[in-house]
Amino acid sequence: MDKYNLTVLNEFILVGITDRPDLKAPLFGILLIVYMVSVVGNLGLIILTKMDSRLHTPMYFFLRHLSFTDLGYSTAIGPKMLANFIVDQPTISYNCCAMQLTFFSIFISSEIFILSAMAYDRYVAICNPLLYTVIMSPKVCQVLVVIPYLYSLFLSLLTIIKIFIASFCGHVIRHFYCDGLPLISLICSNTHEIKLIILIFSAFSLVLSLLIVLVSYTLILIAIFRMNSAEGRHKAFSTCGSHLTVVVVFYGTLFFTYVHPKSSHSFDTDKMASVFYILVIPMLNPIVYSLRNKEVKNAVHRTWRLCLNILLKINCKIR
Repeated sequence: MDKYNLTVLNEFILVGITDRPDLKAPLFGILLIVYMVSVVGNLGLIILTKMDSRLHTPMYFFLRHLSFTDLGYSTAIGPKMLANFIVDQPTISYNCCAMQLTFFSIFISSEIFILSAMAYDRYVAICNPLLYTVIMSPKVCQVLVVIPYLYSLFLSLLTIIKIFIASFCGHVIRHFYCDGLPLISLICSNTHEIKLIILIFSAFSLVLSLLIVLVSYTLILIAIFRMNSAEGRHKAFSTCGSHLTVVVVFYGTLFFTYVHPKSSHSFDTDKMASVFYILVIPMLNPIVYSLRNKEVKNAVHRTWRLCLNILLKINCKIR
């Protein structure tokens, strides 16, 4: 009995993405490429929006933090998930499980509110363009990202401490990473309090952030339809297009995964949905903002030319 308890406290067994050996190699290859593209794309956007002075605006400030959170939660899960493809029995240590869930919770919660801040930023840009630089001052922008980070840190630590001070009666997590709900199902004691905390804070976060997005875009649509110029309407729509695409995909996947009735779809479907928002969405966000944004594309060209000039100068000096 003592030996079993020691195993429970030190290690969890994870249920992989698939139990079919013939699918492991193709899935590993595909997901590795997706993760690498995600890392390169998000790191590229972070560096680009920091280096290029023409992108030092509130919109790109928020975009930089969106890329940071994308990179954060995908990296909290991705490397360990990929490593588990090449082992016979996917496992994760007790401490690593706690760290994985902590960082994932912090970054995913922060992203929800950063998307809301971006919606508010677009509302101010379209509905109050003359006061945009006054309303969206650097201090306001910093507050709009610092508060989500602090709130997410508090919420994550609260739930993680509640979960990991409890005793576990099992050590098999029915997921490919340390997710909160599968972990709670392993707790021996009454989990009503933990579930209530998660439910209240999750509902508050989702409802508040989604409300900000909906109100912002409702006011934006009203302002756009009041514009007399067709060119002005097109410019306003194109300004919001990238963000709106990201919001729809992100919230749609979250609602499908966590709000959709569990009886209506299989466990495998849940895992595929989780893979989508953990790896695919962080890969898509830089692509969406790069392909649909002339400023980002121009910044990429300027940075590329700058790098080429530096390399040519170095080459000339070596010769």
